Amino acid sequence: MYVTRVHIKNWRNFRDADVSLRERTYLLGANASGKSNFLDVFRFLRDICKPQGGGLQKAIADRGGIPKLRCLHARRDPEVLVEVDALEPGELEEVKWNYKLGFKPEGKGAQRTLISTEMVTRNGEVLLDRPSPEDHSDALRLTQTALEQIQSNEQFRPLVEFFAGVTYLHLVPQLLKYGDKIGGQRLEDDPFGQGFLERVARTASRVRESRLKKIETALRLAVPQFKALRFAKDEATGRPHLEAQYSHHRPNAGWQREDHFSDGTLRLLALTWIILDGDSMILLEEPELSLNNSIVKEVPGLLSALEKMKRRKSQILISTHSEPLLSNPGIDSNGVLLLEPSSEGTKIREMSDSERDAYTSGFSVSEIMLPKTNPVSVTELGTLQ
Repeated sequence: MYVTRVHIKNWRNFRDADVSLRERTYLLGANASGKSNFLDVFRFLRDICKPQGGGLQKAIADRGGIPKLRCLHARRDPEVLVEVDALEPGELEEVKWNYKLGFKPEGKGAQRTLISTEMVTRNGEVLLDRPSPEDHSDALRLTQTALEQIQSNEQFRPLVEFFAGVTYLHLVPQLLKYGDKIGGQRLEDDPFGQGFLERVARTASRVRESRLKKIETALRLAVPQFKALRFAKDEATGRPHLEAQYSHHRPNAGWQREDHFSDGTLRLLALTWIILDGDSMILLEEPELSLNNSIVKEVPGLLSALEKMKRRKSQILISTHSEPLLSNPGIDSNGVLLLEPSSEGTKIREMSDSERDAYTSGFSVSEIMLPKTNPVSVTELGTLQ
């Protein structure tokens, strides 16, 4: 399954945005234009559908409540709305899903957040349409979506499972290397990779070894002198580790643990793992960080190669500022979205006809689209007084 369209209203930066998505979509935009907030739409749906500790009210609370979610440009319209079209390929037929969720403050009394609309259709057939008469007679029912209720979502459970499988990992190497020294509580779902090694350890041994062999092959191509990668547990503490061996003037040089890996090695390792691991939608935020430009340019090809190794393909959404990455000739121009801030909130658009003509003429996405993300006065930074 993959999302073909998303419509958001009053969601963070976006007063109203309605765009098509591809199986691989690249999000471009200036800093603070809303790329992370756009990706968070799908994390939000995932958080609602989590089998443990999920639900609408917690997903909203984790984001600071309605005041933090609702677009500042919304003015008099209090409703936040998310609508998704998804396509589920099948051997006999394709299934077209539509899910719509609107919610807003109650406006009186307990000031609860209540569902204003929730609808599910399958190939145009309405499976759910709320508020129902039962909802109107008991407003407490409107604090929960049908997505999060097993007794209510049976007819559209494939959609629920797709949302619940959304994966986000933006590994911060220092959190992995120095997690013991930094301490502190990990964020739920570990979005920054502090528990990445535990994730690897929880994977079935046969699957883990197969993935690490594929990752080892990629690291040999990208990291000078890299020789081998393996999973190991500390004999004293039982803690999981990744260990690497490098070609060296000392032929019997020992294995190095992850706290000696370079930031780029850890980022590339985590990127390849998460692509091989995910089977729903994968959200990648600036995958170019810490990587050599020659590696960054090959990321689109690497994603394609890793996807071919999997039984179930993933939809991948990528936010990026990277000139090398966007210079890759294999990027589909139909899968490029530009976020443009305005006085009425951020707008999202596809490449225009003239921009597609330039792409067809041999210019790269980087050459055509990245200049449009530059702040107007950015050149004045160099003359700051």
